[in-house]
Amino acid sequence: MGEILIRTIDLSKEFRDKKAVDKVSLNIPAGSIYGLIGRNGAGKTTFMRMICGMTEPTSGEIVCKGEGRPDYGKIGALIELPALNPKLSAFANLKLKCLAYGITDKKYIMEKLELVGLSLVCHKKVEKYSLGMRQRLGIALALVGDPEILVLDEPINGLDPQGIAEVRDLITYLNEKTHTTVIISSHILEELAKFVSDYAIIDNGKILEESTMEDLEKRCTDSIVIKSSEVDKVISGLKDMGIEDCKISGKKTVLVYTDTERCAEINMNLSKADIPVESISVAGADLEEYFMKLTGSSSKIR
Repeated sequence: MGEILIRTIDLSKEFRDKKAVDKVSLNIPAGSIYGLIGRNGAGKTTFMRMICGMTEPTSGEIVCKGEGRPDYGKIGALIELPALNPKLSAFANLKLKCLAYGITDKKYIMEKLELVGLSLVCHKKVEKYSLGMRQRLGIALALVGDPEILVLDEPINGLDPQGIAEVRDLITYLNEKTHTTVIISSHILEELAKFVSDYAIIDNGKILEESTMEDLEKRCTDSIVIKSSEVDKVISGLKDMGIEDCKISGKKTVLVYTDTERCAEINMNLSKADIPVESISVAGADLEEYFMKLTGSSSKIR
């Protein structure tokens, strides 16, 4: 993990008696595409609104570059649906945003439209645009002012496969070309996995896991699954064997990320240590299965 651009410390937001975000501590590396993964209602949008300064936290801190709160003028955001006037062209919509920033150069407007692939249809009314085109225009609006950080809340939600691919390619291009740090949320795990570098899984306002996508892909390879009523003792027994890459998943399950051929050896050593094992098996998992195991959910989050 490189230099940390945004760090949140016990960030929380309460609405009446509900905690939408509950003591979230995250580390977002500079230059990364950081994915916030969770079901609808998990707290993703509220967290992003706090990052952008749209909502004040109930408690906790947001620290940028280790110095203090972010400069919100350097954060571009597309939260929920883009604010577009459907009766105006893409050029006119972008011009209005630029005027608010004191930008009057038509060349600047066209550069942004070209960046998102809309320069050839920029004088077409937005009401004639597909959902994918509207999302790309929304990203163009968020890029006005050349922000260091781009915050995108569910930008691929509701898009067809072509629209998803267009937005994904655009985000990757922006990140590589301008080194913009992108924070993106989604409940479509398989799509995020194609281009994010780092991620956090959020559920019921709490962060369950934060890591790199490379590490997550390793975790979704074959693993040893141990069922036991004494999961803490299992973890201790595994560490005595020199196995550190393991974690508790649910009330009675331990996932072990090591050579699956060690299954019999692990079972024998745990038995010798009088650690109860109900079952031990080898299993593979895709991203959504991993999410379900982590959250104890019985249904996919799509």
